[in-house]
Amino acid sequence: MQKTIEKIEKEKIIVIVRGVAREKLLPLAQAMYDGGIRLIECTYDASGRVSDEETAANIEMLAKRFDSKMLVGAGTVLTEKQVELTKNAGGKFIISPDTNTDIIAKTKELGLVSIPGALTPSEITAASRAGADFVKVFPVNFFGVEYIKAVTAPISNVRLLAVGGINEKNMGQYFAAGVCGIGVATGILNRKMIEENDFEGITKLAKAYTDNCN
Repeated sequence: MQKTIEKIEKEKIIVIVRGVAREKLLPLAQAMYDGGIRLIECTYDASGRVSDEETAANIEMLAKRFDSKMLVGAGTVLTEKQVELTKNAGGKFIISPDTNTDIIAKTKELGLVSIPGALTPSEITAASRAGADFVKVFPVNFFGVEYIKAVTAPISNVRLLAVGGINEKNMGQYFAAGVCGIGVATGILNRKMIEENDFEGITKLAKAYTDNCN
């Protein structure tokens, strides 16, 4: 678990993979890897249109293909069952849109890294006290960099990830404001490129982010 924490702190960028067809996942992940991405979040489908088992199978496929070269975790984790499925699939971290102490406890029990979502200082500190390794500040795009600065001043002891509206141009501002990582979706997962199998284009998008991490 500590190695996963250190990997997230080092690599900083988690790409949120949502609604991508299974047959596209491996070439997409390879394209992102070629662009320097080392952390992928496969999201569960809260609507139920995609079963939890299907998502877990995708996590397992990616985890086996990339092994320790790229860490795979789960997103939109809302149930303890999803935590268990992720663990069995070889996932390394659990990301949720909210702070659910039962999810945090199950995640820690199974030796995975816990990343619940929160927004206010009260929610952030509650998540941290419950055992979260990182706290995802979401949706940060409605509040901006100044909000992150204000929040990190009194609670600089909590590792924060910023998610929502982060791009290659403003990500540096969020790092400077005090977050240790970011979550990115459409900025790298360009739907048109994926549909057209333009994986070289995906690599270039990924590189635009990773180049700005250094």
